[in-house]
Amino acid sequence: MNRFLFAATCGVLSAASVIAQTKAGTATSTKKAAPAAPATAAKKAATPAAPRGNLMNPASLKEKAPDSYNVKLVTTKGEVVIQVNRSWAPQGADRFYNLVKNGYYTNTAFYRIVPGFVVQWGFSPKPELNKVWDKATIPDDPVTQSNRRGTIVFATSGPNTRTTQLFINLADNARLDGMGFAAFGQVTSGMEFIDKLDSEYGERPDQGEIATKGAAYLNKEFPNLDVIKSATIIGNTPAAPNPPLKKPTPK
Repeated sequence: MNRFLFAATCGVLSAASVIAQTKAGTATSTKKAAPAAPATAAKKAATPAAPRGNLMNPASLKEKAPDSYNVKLVTTKGEVVIQVNRSWAPQGADRFYNLVKNGYYTNTAFYRIVPGFVVQWGFSPKPELNKVWDKATIPDDPVTQSNRRGTIVFATSGPNTRTTQLFINLADNARLDGMGFAAFGQVTSGMEFIDKLDSEYGERPDQGEIATKGAAYLNKEFPNLDVIKSATIIGNTPAAPNPPLKKPTPK
C-alpha cells in the first residue's frame, strides 16, 4: 500500500494527480528529465551516528507532548522554528515530539519540493530506521486547522496511515482540509529559508529508493538537496491564537 500526498501541476491541485509516498522495500519510478546540476558544493544527507534513545523500537516512543512546544530546525539554508499546538492534532503532535526528541530527523533531506504547493521530508538517511518505522502508524486526527501557508502536516495514504513523513504548506492549500490532512503546527520564524530550499530536483527523488538505500542514494543522485542538520525541542510556549477551521454553513 502506498502513502500519498497530493501533487500540484502549475500550482493547481488535482486529486487525480498523486505522488506515492512509498513504503520501505517498494520502489517507484519517475519519468521526468534531469535538470542540469548547478555548480555548487553538494550538501550531503550524511548518515548520522547510531540512533539515540529507542528509535529502533517505535512502540517504546509514546511520550505525551506538552500542550505547546517549539522545534528548531537547523537547515542548510538557515534556522526554522515551528510551534506545535497539541490541541490542533494530538496524535500528530505526540508523534512529532517523540521523533524530534530522539533525533530521528537529524540529517534528513528535503526530498520533494513543489513550488507554490509543499515541501516534504521525513525519510531517515538510515534504511534500517525507515524499515522499522514504515508500519508504525498513528490514528488520524480530526482536521481542526486549515492547511495555511507555513503549517506542518503529516503525509498519509488514507485512514490511519501516518508515520514519519511530513510536509510544510508553501501556500494556502485549503482544499487539503477535506482530504484529512491535519495540521499540528505552524512555522513561526524562518519561513524565508523554507522558501529558498533547493527545488531543482522537484519530485524526481524516488521514494522507494530513499526508503531502502537512504543517504547513499540521495548523496549520489541528488547531491544538492537541502538537509535538516539538527532538529531540537527548544521550549514550551502558549498556544498560537490561530483560528480553528471554519466548517461549511449548512444550506
